[in-house]
Amino acid sequence: MWNQLIENMDHLPDWLWNLLLAGIAVIAGWLIKILLSLFLRKSLSEQHEFSLLRSVLNHLGKAFNYFLPLLLLNTAIPIMRVPAKYIPTLSKIAEIAMTLSFAALVIGVIKVLEDYVYHTYDLKKANNLKERKIRTQLQFIRKLSISLVLILTACFILLSFDSMRKLGAGLLTGVGVGGIIIGFAAQKSLGNLLAGFQIAFTQPIRIDDVLVVEGEWGRVEEITLTYVVLNIWDQRRLILPINYFIEKPFQNWTRTSAEMLGTAFFYLDYTVPVDQLRAEFDRLLAASPLWDRRAKALQVTNTSERTIEVRALMSAASSGNAFDLRCYIRENLIKYVREQFPDSLPKTRAFIEPQPPAPSA
Repeated sequence: MWNQLIENMDHLPDWLWNLLLAGIAVIAGWLIKILLSLFLRKSLSEQHEFSLLRSVLNHLGKAFNYFLPLLLLNTAIPIMRVPAKYIPTLSKIAEIAMTLSFAALVIGVIKVLEDYVYHTYDLKKANNLKERKIRTQLQFIRKLSISLVLILTACFILLSFDSMRKLGAGLLTGVGVGGIIIGFAAQKSLGNLLAGFQIAFTQPIRIDDVLVVEGEWGRVEEITLTYVVLNIWDQRRLILPINYFIEKPFQNWTRTSAEMLGTAFFYLDYTVPVDQLRAEFDRLLAASPLWDRRAKALQVTNTSERTIEVRALMSAASSGNAFDLRCYIRENLIKYVREQFPDSLPKTRAFIEPQPPAPSA
C-alpha cells in the first residue's frame, strides 16, 4: 500500500507536488507550534505569579508561527520538482525569510530576559535603589541590542547578494567622506546618543527617580536613546532631550536613597507657648505611620515685628510620604493652636492713646 501511494505521487503534476510539499511543511510547522503552546499553557494554567515559560509564550509565540513552517519548507525545497534555474531564487527567498524570522526570535529572547530581570528586581520594594539602577541600564541595553539585531539582519540580507557586495566595495571609498558629512549634520543626535550612554552607566538619573526639573516635580517614567519622559505629579508628561541632564542642573531627590526631610512653617504671635506646641508636635508624629522616626525638631527660626516663624522638621521614608506628613502636621498643629491658644494666632496690635479731657467752658 505504501509503495502504491509513492507510485501514485510520482505521477502527480510538478505544480501539484510542489504545492503539496509546501502545504505539508506549513501545516506541520503550525501543528508543532500549536501542540507545544497547548502543552505549555496547560502546565501554566494553575500559576498566577511570574513564569519564564509564560514570558516565552508571550514573546516567542508569534515568531514561531513563521519560523517553524519556514524551517520545514526550507528542508523540503531539495525534493521539490523545480527547474534548476529557479532553485537559487527559491533558496534565496527562503533564506531571507528564515533570517527575518530568526531575528524576530532573537528579539523575543531579549524581551524574555528583560521580563526575567524585571521580575527579579521589583520596583515595589521600599528601598529600591539597586532595582532602579539595574532597570535604567536594562532599558538602554535592550533598545541598543534590538537596534543591533535589526542592523545586523539588514546587513546579512544585503551581503547575501553578490551585486550588493560589489556595490559595497565600490562605495567603500565614499563611506569616510559620507560619515564625516553625516557627523556634522547630526551633531545633536550623536550628542544625545553619547549622553544616553553616559546616563545609562554613570546614572545621574534612574527609572522611578524623583526629580524637580524646570520647576516641575515628577518621576522618571522612561529613558530612551534620545529623550527622557518625566511623569509629573498631576499626570502630565514632561519630555526632555537626554543631554539636558548632562548640561543643566536639576534636583534628584532619590539619588542615593528615597529618605527625605520635610518642613512645615507656622507664623504665630509672640505669646504662643512653644514648649506646649512642641509637645503636641511630638505627639502627632508618634501617632503617624508616615514618620520614619529618624528626625524631628520644632524651633523658632525667625522673628518679625508682628510674628515669630516656627519651623517643624520631620523625616519620612520617601518623597510622597514626606509630602503627606507635612500636610498632616500643618492641618493638626493649626487646629491645635486655634482651639487651645486662639490668642496666639497672628494679629495686628494697635495702641490707642487716651484723649485729654476737654477744657471747661
